[in-house]
Amino acid sequence: MLDMEWSDSWRGAFRVELRAQAIGLAWRGWPVLPGTYPAGSQWAGREGTENTGPHPVHEDWQERIGTKPEQVASWWSGRPYSVLLATGVSLDAIEVPGDLGRGTARELRSVGLPVPIIATPDDRWTFLVGAGQPLARSLAEHPEVIRHAEGSYVPLPPTPVQHGVVHWRVRPEVCGWQMPASETVQEALLDALARGTFARSAVELVVAD
Repeated sequence: MLDMEWSDSWRGAFRVELRAQAIGLAWRGWPVLPGTYPAGSQWAGREGTENTGPHPVHEDWQERIGTKPEQVASWWSGRPYSVLLATGVSLDAIEVPGDLGRGTARELRSVGLPVPIIATPDDRWTFLVGAGQPLARSLAEHPEVIRHAEGSYVPLPPTPVQHGVVHWRVRPEVCGWQMPASETVQEALLDALARGTFARSAVELVVAD
């Protein structure tokens, strides 16, 4: 989808959508920041490749956390910047492989607990949770589980990336914009791992290759 140069009309229309999303989230108190976006095979604003992901466009981005919505609106006035969430302020994010993410989502659905979930085209799932709770030791030692906290950030929908767009698997409206405790999601992750959800998927991928 994004392997070629964007047309001016497409870039303009998408900028409006990104700007609207950023303003709406800023009004809800989410610490959003503008990030780079793919233009052909290069990231606009700095050098990089499709594997590096979007980065904040401002070097002093940590000092800009908490910027008022009016200023946030001005950031997207000229370019289709991606929308980044600075973590460790009010929200943390737990990023996992898609197979483990789907297993965890099933665990959460089984107890009737909706949790905002973001997915990327390369099949990474990110669960948004309340800030401040470290990962349990077994999760912290898992090579595919990443906690984004203070000093980090994650892309929010509808951020464009190479080969697609970041999207919601579960929108925050579903849980009334109330983020779950990190411990709750971590328990679901541990349950999914204990049931072998991720392990089975990994074996299937090996067999398929």
